[in-house]
Amino acid sequence: MSDPETFDYIIVGAGSAGCVLANRLTVNGRFKVLLLEAGGEDRNPWIHIPLGYGKLFRNPSVNWGYQGVPEQGLNDRSIYHPRGKVLGGSSSINGLLYVRGQAEDYDRWAQMGLKDWGFDGVLPFFQRSESNESGGDDWRGGSGPQPVSNATASHPLCDTYIAACREAGLANNPDFNGETQEGAGYYQSTHKNGVRWSAAKSYLKPIRNRPNLEVRTKALITRVLFEGKRAVGVEYEQNGHLRTVNAGREVLLAAGAINSPQVLELSGVGDPARLSDNGIDVVHASPQVGENLQDHLQVRTVHESLTRNTLNDQYHNLIRRIGIGLEYALLRKGPLTVSAGYAGAFYKTRPELLTPDIQSLFIIFSTDKMGDRLHDFPGFTASYYQLRPESLGHCHIRSADPHDQPDIWCNYLATETDRRANIDGLRQLRGIMDGDAMAGVRKREIEPGPDVQSDDELLDYIRATASTVYHPSSTCRMGVDEGAVVDEKLRVNGLDGIRVVDCSIMPSMVSGNLNAAAIMIGEKASDLILDDAGA
Repeated sequence: MSDPETFDYIIVGAGSAGCVLANRLTVNGRFKVLLLEAGGEDRNPWIHIPLGYGKLFRNPSVNWGYQGVPEQGLNDRSIYHPRGKVLGGSSSINGLLYVRGQAEDYDRWAQMGLKDWGFDGVLPFFQRSESNESGGDDWRGGSGPQPVSNATASHPLCDTYIAACREAGLANNPDFNGETQEGAGYYQSTHKNGVRWSAAKSYLKPIRNRPNLEVRTKALITRVLFEGKRAVGVEYEQNGHLRTVNAGREVLLAAGAINSPQVLELSGVGDPARLSDNGIDVVHASPQVGENLQDHLQVRTVHESLTRNTLNDQYHNLIRRIGIGLEYALLRKGPLTVSAGYAGAFYKTRPELLTPDIQSLFIIFSTDKMGDRLHDFPGFTASYYQLRPESLGHCHIRSADPHDQPDIWCNYLATETDRRANIDGLRQLRGIMDGDAMAGVRKREIEPGPDVQSDDELLDYIRATASTVYHPSSTCRMGVDEGAVVDEKLRVNGLDGIRVVDCSIMPSMVSGNLNAAAIMIGEKASDLILDDAGA
């Protein structure tokens, strides 16, 4: 079946950046926009409960549930990569943390020749997007579409962890997105009044009735259509039918760091040998499509608590579990409002570093691994990850079938810098947890355990247990060099009428969680697109 419609812009993917594009490109009424999402509507109730991300971790109705290939650096373990397959994309299933990264991250992009992507060039778009609970200032936005709020309440265990960080020499930091990132404190997250505010809720829902916007769900993109070197539309599968729709101006890929390179390769844009091997006609040779994959590798430490105020205790006690539900239903407060990092810290593994290279997360529950049942004992978890890994992997198609999962290989711990940072990061986190401040609340360290002490033992533990913290990036790298996939305006080099607008365009990772940056990229891209359209 063929769909004869023509839209000015076709947006592929209704994740964080895609929802921003849908909002900003339709605001003046001049352009007709189609937003295509492979997943469905965001009706699952666990989406809207902050702690509900645990219920969505392996739910195929809202999650792509990708399985990576064996990672040599992690004892040949295959790592699970959850990604949002629903309106809002990963912002509907993530841990809600709002961390935009360090100013130096973006200034590094400018030093690569991407002058408009330095911190001064992106800060206005962070501010434009944000409605911070504490109001706007020189660093934060106060009136944007995306709510960003403080934790609904402090917690004694989090307070103790922050005190332990102070004891270890870190300063208090009330705002990790303010003038400096270094220090310890509570995280802010994308909730409002105890309810998750995904990009779909903040950017898309308020404008769904605009007459120049159409949203189609359960629409799996099979390929972008080209006439010569110009993108002229997309082909997608919906309700068992193959449909086509035309793009009068541009196709905008906002499908994320895994799906955007997949769509490009399925469409004939990528390494010619790989495309030919999979029976795909080459539209344009761009060998770096799908290369340069970067991700944050999380290492967890698990501790048994002396106190009975962990989420483990509340969950395993029927009366207290009912109380949790009632507290949330009546007040929108309590443990169900907790994000994937309640408190945390940013610190340096070496004194000569100018900025922190480690991010730590503290949560008031413990499991064997993410998505598993909570431990029967009172427990809490302190984890960390290296902020700027050097290791580069890839994400490529396995076949010409758009239903096939891509080949995802992050190449974790491939460099000595990454191995050293992880060993030192674990040693420093254990130092924080072993301090006097934690002695009154911690009974013992369960993982790694007291027998793990030497560098080799620490690295062995990391290889055996570490996993992703779900931050894939850089697979459609932006740059001014010949090998870059997109230019500084996010246009696919060598082609017309197509851009990539998501975290895949990052030339290097930012120092923190990626959702805030994805929203910023959508905001900045919308201005670039409208400027080119003369609007």
